[in-house]
Amino acid sequence: MISVRALEKSYQDLKVLRGVDFEVARGSIFALLGSNGAGKTTVVRILSTLLTADAGSAGVNGFDVATQAARVRESISLTGQFAAVDEILTGRENLALVARLRHLKDPGKIADDLLERFSLTDAGGRRVATYSGGMRRRLDIAMSLIGDPPVIFLDEPTTGLDPEARIEVWQAVRELAARGTTVLLTTQYLDEAEQLADRIAILHEGRIIVNGTLTELKQLLPPAKVEYVEKQPTLEDVFLTLVGKDKR
Repeated sequence: MISVRALEKSYQDLKVLRGVDFEVARGSIFALLGSNGAGKTTVVRILSTLLTADAGSAGVNGFDVATQAARVRESISLTGQFAAVDEILTGRENLALVARLRHLKDPGKIADDLLERFSLTDAGGRRVATYSGGMRRRLDIAMSLIGDPPVIFLDEPTTGLDPEARIEVWQAVRELAARGTTVLLTTQYLDEAEQLADRIAILHEGRIIVNGTLTELKQLLPPAKVEYVEKQPTLEDVFLTLVGKDKR
């Protein structure tokens, strides 16, 4: 569903991507894992036609991102690091607005269906300004799905969220894949990639240094062996021993 070959990108003298290669299977969750500045967002911007690569090639849903940009944009949706929702509008109004912008029939029904799908029906009539971080992000992802794009890019979707909100977003992402949507997820959180991804690629200094399933990646390191555990005495142990009252 997504194919990247020898992708390169520089900003003046700074080489951000140095020959990136990976593929994403249809209906799977692929995690691009890396620290800040590794080039994750640059990859997403190239795949979503917002940025032009210096070298290499990339395809989404069978379309070349450089020569068939319009067809690529019809196939994708992008959710950035910060929720792109209108806080003045209600959740339902946000969804209906996007449906109207996409020239879809019955935007109200589309909004209601997505509110139910993302467990936001009870909050649908409230202004988004009253939503929690997790609710806003779920609404943001719901807005991205209007028009049923086969591919969705989630660029660090849980940045700044508390643990409970992160779990809410994780569940939403799992449901996307369960319904056949191909998900490319960028993250710097190791547990997020471990929880969600079918395959994980680690991007470091502009290159993919490893790409595989969680099981395959764990096999790269030998299991740790614990041969001896030393228990340090507590202050209570020290005190009782020194005053001669330790009966143990």
